[in-house]
Amino acid sequence: MRNCVKSMAAAMAMAAIGAVATAQTVPVIGIVELSGAGATAGVNFDNGVKLAVKEINAAGGILGRKVQYTSLDSQTQPGVAKGLAAKAVDQDVPLVIGPVFSGSILVSMNETRRAEVPNIIGGEAAAITQQGNPYVFRASFTQAAAMPKVARYLSESLKIKTLAVIYVNNDFGKGGRDMIGKAVEAKGIKVAADISTDQGQVDFSSAVLKAKQSNADALFVYSNEEESARLLKELRKQGYDKPIVGETTLANDKVIELAGEAANGVIAHVGLTADAPNPTVQAFAQRYLAEYKVKADHNAMKGYIGMHVARAGFEKVGKIDPKAFAKTLHGLSISADKYPGVLFDLTYDDKGDLDRESFFVRVAGGKTQVIETLKPAK
Repeated sequence: MRNCVKSMAAAMAMAAIGAVATAQTVPVIGIVELSGAGATAGVNFDNGVKLAVKEINAAGGILGRKVQYTSLDSQTQPGVAKGLAAKAVDQDVPLVIGPVFSGSILVSMNETRRAEVPNIIGGEAAAITQQGNPYVFRASFTQAAAMPKVARYLSESLKIKTLAVIYVNNDFGKGGRDMIGKAVEAKGIKVAADISTDQGQVDFSSAVLKAKQSNADALFVYSNEEESARLLKELRKQGYDKPIVGETTLANDKVIELAGEAANGVIAHVGLTADAPNPTVQAFAQRYLAEYKVKADHNAMKGYIGMHVARAGFEKVGKIDPKAFAKTLHGLSISADKYPGVLFDLTYDDKGDLDRESFFVRVAGGKTQVIETLKPAK
């Protein structure tokens, strides 16, 4: 019954989109994880998009046309995401934004590609843009760009020689595990333990025990928000005292909230953080806090940036033309001075991956502290 109600709601939303598509608006569909295992990420991403839409419309819209944004719930199910993408492109929208979970993107992006509709996504799995899809663009780093930065930190700052890896066994986790493996190997670091865990897993006692028994110099964690928090608690419970390093999700505010004191000491490379020492980012963080009464996480920043990238791309083209937008965005550099909503100067490559500055943070006292700022790769 619940799924039936959701399907009816989605159908009604699609009908509404079709009605506004012929009006002088820019209809945009968000396919996001509003329920299920990815709800934490998806809701924040969706909120970021909504705030960007509110600001863009207040400033006159895109090329004088207001943005009409409709978000649809993928339920964190790839099959649902694929179906929603198919329905979205049938409505002749010029842009789809989301999903966040890589597994859903890998199936839904085939539908947007088929219809030649640009798709700005929140996922980080390297496999997404390795497929050569000319219509998919990231709002965050690819794992292939982020993991070498983690490996450099492990080698040069922590001086480690062996590493235990705990990852979630889904498309996101497996991609991260593969990329960190290649990156640390290039730095002469040996993976002493390769430990798979499940999405939604509750008990991490066995995984932590395996990490401890490996006697590796440090632990790299790559999982979803809730699972990361449970894992951190188990690590502290078992007295794990080696460095715990991760990527953006591990230092997410939701993880810190759920893990409590167990998150203190964690070090992570983050492509996006509301704590960045950047006036534009700080101004955004204040607006987001005022709008939603919670601090913006990296998923909220992805959604916000993605919508502002859409504005910059269409304005560069000079018209609402999906094919021209996709062609133009490849190789495009967007200045945060001209488009403050992108928060950082950024550049897209020919695959839809982006480059910009990033950060290393340490969790202390329940908060993230930026300990290093990394310049763009180019």
